[in-house]
Amino acid sequence: MKYPIGIQTFEHIIKNGFVYVDKTDMVYALATEGKTYFLSRPRRFGKSLLLSTLRAYFEGKKELFKGLKIDKLEKDWHVHRVFHFDFNGMNFDVPNALSMKIEGYLYDWEKEYDIVPEVDFNLASRFERILKEAYQQTGRGAVVLVDEYDKPLLQALDNDALLEDYRKTLKAFYGVLKSADRYLRFVFLTGVTKFSQVSVFSDLNQLNDISMKPQYATICGITMQELTHTFAPEIQQLAEHNGLTQEEALQKMKISYDGYHFCEFAKGVFNPFSVLNVFDGYKFDNYWFQTGTPTFLVHILQKTKYDLRTLLN
Repeated sequence: MKYPIGIQTFEHIIKNGFVYVDKTDMVYALATEGKTYFLSRPRRFGKSLLLSTLRAYFEGKKELFKGLKIDKLEKDWHVHRVFHFDFNGMNFDVPNALSMKIEGYLYDWEKEYDIVPEVDFNLASRFERILKEAYQQTGRGAVVLVDEYDKPLLQALDNDALLEDYRKTLKAFYGVLKSADRYLRFVFLTGVTKFSQVSVFSDLNQLNDISMKPQYATICGITMQELTHTFAPEIQQLAEHNGLTQEEALQKMKISYDGYHFCEFAKGVFNPFSVLNVFDGYKFDNYWFQTGTPTFLVHILQKTKYDLRTLLN
C-alpha cells in the first residue's frame, strides 16, 4: 500500500493509487446542506486534503470519485469556478507579506478574466469584481476555499503593529464573502484556531463553525472503524514487527495516536499523519509532535513560564 505522507492533493492521491480514507459522504453533506463554513483543526490533521477534495468535487471531476461514497450520492456534478487561497508555506513575519500574497492570487485571476483594476480599488474590491465576473461568465456561483486563514496572524503574534495590520486586511478581505454572497455557491475556511477575539470574522457573521459539531467531528482524522477496515494488513505487520499481538498493537496505537475528540459526544479519531508514518516504517514514534507542534503555542508557554510538568500523565 502507498501512503500519501506529505501529499495533500486529492487528485494526486487518487490518480497515483495512494491509500485514501473515504470521507466523501461528509463532503457531499457540506456541499448540499450549507454554504459558508469554518473548520478548526490542529496541524497535520488533513485540512488541506479536505479542501483539495472539495475543490475536485466543485470542479466536477467525477472520474476521481468513482467507487467512493459520493459516487452514489451525487447525480449532477455541476462545474463551478473555484478560487483557492493557500496561506501555507510562506513567512508572514515582515510587513506587506500578506498583501503581496493576496495580490499574487488576484493578479492571476484578473488576467484570466481580462480585468483591469481601478486605481482606487483595494484588495477586497478587486476580489469582489473577480467573483462577479466568474458568476456572470459561468452562470453558476463561485467557490472560495481558504487554507490556513490564520497563518499570517499566528506568525505576527509577537508584533502588535503587524498583527493589527493583518487583522484589518483579513477583516476587510473576508468581509467580501458576505457582500458578494449573490455570486457565491460555497465558502470554506480552515485554520488552527479561531481569532474571534480580534474580530477577523466580524463582517463574515454568517459563517457556520463546524469545528465542534458532532456530525462533522470525524471529517478529519481516522476513526477506529476506519483504521481497522482500511489498514487491516498493516496492523498485522505492525504487530509482527514489534513482537505484539494485533490487539496489543491496536491498543498501543490507541494510547499513542487516538484520543482527539472534537465533540464531547462524538467518536475519537487518530491523527492521520502519525498513523501513516507508523505503517510506513512499522515503528512507534512521536511523529506529530516532531512536525506539527504549533510554534505560537510554544512562544506563549515560554512567555508565561508555564510548568509543563503539570501536563505529565
